[in-house]
Amino acid sequence: MPDIAPIQDTVALDGDGSCIAQARHSAVDFLTRVQVEHGVPVSARARELTQLVVSELVTNARKYAPGPVLMELRVSGAMVEVAVWDSDPVLPVARAADPGRVGQHGLEIVMAVAHGFEARREPVGKRITVRIALPDDPTADVTGRHAP
Repeated sequence: MPDIAPIQDTVALDGDGSCIAQARHSAVDFLTRVQVEHGVPVSARARELTQLVVSELVTNARKYAPGPVLMELRVSGAMVEVAVWDSDPVLPVARAADPGRVGQHGLEIVMAVAHGFEARREPVGKRITVRIALPDDPTADVTGRHAP
């Protein structure tokens, strides 16, 4: 990967029913611009995982926090970072795996596909940040991590 300055975009979402699709489309548009305008390789895997992560994080924000949602997308080096802010200060907790449970697997899914995950309280609300490897690596797993 060339050593380039971070590339970023911020998307304000109003929190209504269309914000999840809007967030996914914004993420794909951002990754397309990163690839076309800046020449940064973005694998199909990274594009699909980014859409999945965006969908899960924005869905949770819409479900658990009233009001607007702020999504920040940033490419630095070989990673895309997705940060979603909402107004609820309660940090999410991944539940124990339970194949019999219907729903509420979003955070489990995000953590399983992410290269990095962070949840932190903000002065108002919280911010969830997830990192996803952009290039494909045939020796790595789906997250882009190498086995120990």
